[in-house]
Amino acid sequence: MRYNDIRRQTKQVTVGSVKIGKDAPIAIQSMTNTDTHAVEETAAQINALQRAGCDIVRFTVPDMEAANLVERYKMLCPSVPLVADIHFDYRLAIRCAQAGIDKIRINPGNIGEDDHVKEVCRVCKEKNVPIRIGVNSGSLEKHILAKYGSPVPQALAESALYHVALLEKNDFSDIIISVKASNVHDMILANQLLAEKVPYPLHLGVTEAGSEKNGLVKSAAGIGALLAQGIGDTIRVSLTADPLREAAAAKTILQALEMEGQCGMKIVSCPTCGRTKVDLIPLVKQFEDAVASAGLDSLPIKVALMGCVVNGPGEAREADIGIAGGKGEAVLFKKGEICGKIDEKDIINVLIREIKSMNKVQ
Repeated sequence: MRYNDIRRQTKQVTVGSVKIGKDAPIAIQSMTNTDTHAVEETAAQINALQRAGCDIVRFTVPDMEAANLVERYKMLCPSVPLVADIHFDYRLAIRCAQAGIDKIRINPGNIGEDDHVKEVCRVCKEKNVPIRIGVNSGSLEKHILAKYGSPVPQALAESALYHVALLEKNDFSDIIISVKASNVHDMILANQLLAEKVPYPLHLGVTEAGSEKNGLVKSAAGIGALLAQGIGDTIRVSLTADPLREAAAAKTILQALEMEGQCGMKIVSCPTCGRTKVDLIPLVKQFEDAVASAGLDSLPIKVALMGCVVNGPGEAREADIGIAGGKGEAVLFKKGEICGKIDEKDIINVLIREIKSMNKVQ
């Protein structure tokens, strides 16, 4: 079953050149961790994130000096939609919208009186700038926190709906909602509650997820669980790591879910057992490295590397290409047909050569 067959139908929102929601591909996002005032460094990271697979990149706008740099960022990073992350000061949102930012992340309830919200909505509507509402367990309004006693999923969802109402009150509907928590279960339930109540696209993520290792597991559990239910339109994997690793992790999650049009190369390999005669564990790592080095990881094909002929032929038969290991050699399969045998030391080179030939890659 394809994702769009079960996908929650939403309003579609346009962020620069990227569409979010409805039947658009799941957009990958990340955020810079450089000083926004350091333009060259931050622009370099933005462009690196795009090359790593990010569709949209966010950076913090803490003051008017940073807001006044938006035009320069748009010039230095012309091909990736940019999001201004703003807190409390509505004037920064207005300045960024006027300067050509592609999306604003702000909570309308945190920018003061109604006139401030009205003015932000007016300018964003005039400039076709969508607004992302961002709610997490540390940003709940006092009245909501008092009602629930703690940042439970119901409180997170209610906070998001409160902010949505403030925008809708001003006839603004180009909205994306993000409700995050560091607790995976809370994040899942909060988004499920929102999915039932609003037609807007949802931005998924587990906030404060931790190091690359732990953060990827938590993010895969939370984001993956929701996407498997058809909920979610754009994702960010938050890691205490280089932001480029966030992009790689997000791609890995989408590949694991076999998201249509976003899978890239799917590598199937067995966990090995006493029957394994080929040195499969380092072989798979070497193959992954070779694929990345050759720029083949975006090819939408399935490759099987199996340790023996017991399960190997079956898995390899379902793959576009694959091998089943034997003692000092491997059997090569293409589309379920045996193509010959390969000496163990030549497996990587032969697979890379055959994949290039099948896909007409130089």
